[in-house]
Amino acid sequence: MGRLIVQMQMSVDGYVEASDPTVSWQLWDWGADWPWDRPLRDRFNATFERADAILLSRPMVEEGYLAHWAGIADAMDAQSDFRFAHRITELDKVVLSSRPIVSHWERTTVVPGGFLAGVESLKADDRTYVTFGGVGFVSALIDVGAVDELELFINPAAAGGGRSIFPPRGIALELLESAGFASGIVVNRYRSAAARAPHSGRGRAAAADRASANIRNSVGVRPE
Repeated sequence: MGRLIVQMQMSVDGYVEASDPTVSWQLWDWGADWPWDRPLRDRFNATFERADAILLSRPMVEEGYLAHWAGIADAMDAQSDFRFAHRITELDKVVLSSRPIVSHWERTTVVPGGFLAGVESLKADDRTYVTFGGVGFVSALIDVGAVDELELFINPAAAGGGRSIFPPRGIALELLESAGFASGIVVNRYRSAAARAPHSGRGRAAAADRASANIRNSVGVRPE
């Protein structure tokens, strides 16, 4: 069965997007200026090395996620810290889309037919996928029990309010690893106790409705 890892930055008060866009809670804003310490950069890169493919929502791709990291890979070609950017271009990408779109991105496959059908097809294979957002997309994946592991980079700042990837009912998590770094970030890696086979029967329609509502808000160029 396919495995799905969510890797995201998070504020110390549990948000992945601040209500106030002027609040700067991330040490790194996904650009070429990367203030993280070297061991933390290595930790970030390690997840890309164990991934077989990247899972993306249509809005992230259409708004420039792949173009952004391709540009970073070219600009930072000589810097080993940015090897993850090269991995993004090298790995297979899978895009879930509720409507047909034409893929013009290298190594990218569009899976049509709706969110739940796409999730079911991914969980049926034996690859390890990693995904980074947007918020609504990851919320939908968590809600339907598709996420096996969460790798959260907790920043030393509070957002003061915003959007969470977790459902209002909450979910149980098992801590697999916790490590602090000199730059002030703590990396917490969890196994999701809610991971399960995709919904079937009457629960499927309700899950599909919730997923659609979440994904409508799944936007953003970078994995934030």
